Amino acid sequence: MTPRERLIVALDVPDEAKALDLAGRLAGHVGMLKIGLELFVAEGPAVVRKVKERHPELDIFLDLKLHDIPNTMQGAIRSAAKLGARFITVHAGSGVAHLRACAEQAREASAAAGHGELGVLAVTVLTSQDEQACREAGHTRSPAELVAMRAQCAVEAGCAGLVCSGQELEAIAPATPSLFRVVPGIRPAGSAVGDQKRVMTPGKAIAAGATHLVVGRPIRNADDPAAAADAIVAEIAAALG
Repeated sequence: MTPRERLIVALDVPDEAKALDLAGRLAGHVGMLKIGLELFVAEGPAVVRKVKERHPELDIFLDLKLHDIPNTMQGAIRSAAKLGARFITVHAGSGVAHLRACAEQAREASAAAGHGELGVLAVTVLTSQDEQACREAGHTRSPAELVAMRAQCAVEAGCAGLVCSGQELEAIAPATPSLFRVVPGIRPAGSAVGDQKRVMTPGKAIAAGATHLVVGRPIRNADDPAAAADAIVAEIAAALG
């Protein structure tokens, strides 16, 4: 992958017009666009098709964090494959059997749809959660322990990759050599942390073993989003050596 292909920008905007505007500004500067709950609930699958029609060179990451019975998640994955999405997220807390059902369905649905391969990414622990938040959610393990355990579930289930914070990368990278390691909570030096708790700079995350970085507000809210993306791509390139 080139440094540009490793950068995913979150289209966390309220409507299609703003999504297409931002996608147009970023085309040629990033490798993938993430469509999450805000935009997907507002506009539905049609916005995925519209972005793909306008910018076929950009991959789409559907960040829907599926967490349901296997049959329901498999149905959503079949639909995502028909849309031509590159990645879709599911909660790793579902367990190995649920993750395996999703991963197998993604491979079957991708072959049937003929749009390329849809990869299932297992979300380990949200980057907005710290140790206190995990305790409040009823977990007796620390975020690092939960991430390690759920990363192993993703390996056993045959997932394409996982989502974790940069702080757990060095511990899990050796055990997940074949998986994509997608890292949100990325903040360039000097950027506001916002509601994120476990954050890391782009260069440090790549050096620690990230394969992809997800960046939202530092690019989306910049005066020049393309220039902000270019600066992060340059930092990725420097970290890769």
